[in-house]
Amino acid sequence: MSRWKPPGPKSSPYITPEGYQSLEIELRDLWTKRKEVTQALSAAAAEGDRSENAEYIYRKKELRGIDRRIHYLQKRLPSLNIVSQPPDDQDRIFFSAWVTLENETGEEVTYRIVGADELNPKKHYISLDSPLARALLKKTFDDDVAIKNELKEIRYTVVDINYGNR
Repeated sequence: MSRWKPPGPKSSPYITPEGYQSLEIELRDLWTKRKEVTQALSAAAAEGDRSENAEYIYRKKELRGIDRRIHYLQKRLPSLNIVSQPPDDQDRIFFSAWVTLENETGEEVTYRIVGADELNPKKHYISLDSPLARALLKKTFDDDVAIKNELKEIRYTVVDINYGNR
């Protein structure tokens, strides 16, 4: 039985200036944290038998995770396209738009369409690659959008489109 999985679909290469800046800050902070973890790892290694040294094992795992993320960010940052200008047609939904939707019961929800690297449900940021964002692209005011999954279909109406900061 093999553990190999085929690679997932590539995420879109678009990012907002704020998102790019936060990834750069994360990369810089990871290098600082890596220095601290390396020092702690050296101290743990000096304690003797590494096979039963929980501190050593933990720090090795932590260092692998940091190195993995650093490697990802170093490859990903140069390939990203920073979208800093709003589109000419601001009555349609495109990347970086704040979109207010109303569902069938009259409840409103607002999302911002951002790149896959900026995804943050707490801030109501949805990925450009998500089914909802794909359905919303190029829609305008009062357009209806239907999202289907295995269980049900959810319908929304576009109430507002905004390209400013919230």
